Amino acid sequence: MTQRKYSVASIGARLDGFLKAILRSGGFHVHYEMLDVETSGGEFETPDVTVKFTGPDVDLILSNKAELLLALEHLTMETLRMPSEDHSRISFDANDYRLLRIEELRLSAMTAAEKVKRTGVPFRFNPMNSRERRVIHLALRGETAVRSESSGSGPGRQVVVYPAGMASLPEAPRVFEPRGGPRPRGGRPAHRR
Repeated sequence: MTQRKYSVASIGARLDGFLKAILRSGGFHVHYEMLDVETSGGEFETPDVTVKFTGPDVDLILSNKAELLLALEHLTMETLRMPSEDHSRISFDANDYRLLRIEELRLSAMTAAEKVKRTGVPFRFNPMNSRERRVIHLALRGETAVRSESSGSGPGRQVVVYPAGMASLPEAPRVFEPRGGPRPRGGRPAHRR
């Protein structure tokens, strides 16, 4: 059982100050509640503090795979100057998005494992953040016929599921295109019509 490192009493005032300012300046009509999480021994996430959002603009915060919710969470961690190893200790949520996403990732991991077992071909997930990669790894930890590892760097980091005895594949080279797409001869950007 992990010991609680953060609590609403220890970080709530700073967290509240940051969230009020950013939500007000963004014009969002949401409310939030900060809660100390009882240590449940949860398999995939065991945060110390959770922030639950409600209100008319919650759908905006959850749009595009909860991009804004995750960005708010990340900015809050940076503002609080939390070390990266502590980022899983605070969790932002709305409409049980986190719980549903964890279940989706767990099912995806099991489906990938079955495909790798059946075909013997490694499966590469799309890039995801460290919390989501952790869910994939934890979901597969009891599988003896496959193994998982993270590959890549930065925002392109992803999970690869391999047959248990297979060596890791070399990382695929990253292809970068200049802003605005490919450049024509002469090096000047193409005109858009």
